[in-house]
Amino acid sequence: MDPDSVKSTLSNLAFGNVMAAAARDYQKEVLAKEKAHASSSVNQEVDLDELMDDPELEKLHSDRIAALKGDIEADFLSEVTGSEKVICHFYHREFYRCKIMDKHLKSLAPRHFTTKFLKLDAENAPFFVTKLGIKTLPCVILFRKGVATDRVVGFQDLGGKDDFSTRTLEILLLKKGIIEENKREEEDDDYLEGGMRSVRSSVNPDSDSD
Repeated sequence: MDPDSVKSTLSNLAFGNVMAAAARDYQKEVLAKEKAHASSSVNQEVDLDELMDDPELEKLHSDRIAALKGDIEADFLSEVTGSEKVICHFYHREFYRCKIMDKHLKSLAPRHFTTKFLKLDAENAPFFVTKLGIKTLPCVILFRKGVATDRVVGFQDLGGKDDFSTRTLEILLLKKGIIEENKREEEDDDYLEGGMRSVRSSVNPDSDSD
């Protein structure tokens, strides 16, 4: 499952684009009918603004988004139940601390091949957010053979500060038994220390879930 690809797909189905496209298609259909019936003296005009407010088009849009969310959740379920150990980060794309957690998990994933690392936009997975009782983001759920056995909520187990190191998160996950210790070569500063400079320069520190 490629969350970035799914996110891109949902972005391309933005409400305005769907409504406008449907309106243009309808207008083309009307014009085609007029051309086919040239004997008609009545010129039918299409009000795009009225079409944009058409409840049937709104329902079509809602149904399409709901179907996509269903596909996302189905893919997630397949990944979790089909793997021995899974770490899944439930995140919000605008939350500052979710970006921090994502940065550290991306650093850990290549070091721990026996565990599958996933991330899921909480907005696109309402069923699992409710089912798993997720109320604070970031929330990292740990799965074993499809069963949620533990979790890391926010940064409370990581020192309670934003500048924890990747190694701090790794030690916590090792204690929880969801990953195994690997022999490491040289480590970079971001791994051993917080390394938050690049994160702070690219996101809004005021955006958070707390």
